[in-house]
Amino acid sequence: MASNPDFVQFILDQCAAAGPVSAKLMFGDYCLYCADKPVGLICDNNLYLKPLPELRPLLKSVELQSPYDGAKPHYLIPDVDNADYLASLIKTSFDLLPAPKTRKKK
Repeated sequence: MASNPDFVQFILDQCAAAGPVSAKLMFGDYCLYCADKPVGLICDNNLYLKPLPELRPLLKSVELQSPYDGAKPHYLIPDVDNADYLASLIKTSFDLLPAPKTRKKK
């Protein structure tokens, strides 16, 4: 089951204070970006963040789940109604993740 575009927009609105957030459709669900860094996934109307150890103390509940079959476990974020909480998680993830590698054109 793919995520509802209204839910994806809701997540983007909730995370807006973290900086320029966007979601790109990939394989039927969405990858969540802050600026140019992928920070999580939106799959089956659930928000998943990369399992960074530094995020653990900030989480209200620590539950690791795979967003889809064959995926590495991610933090499942059930409390998506608190915009300040989500923005702080996204901002922290952005700060911790390295810049994406640039691909060379052939």
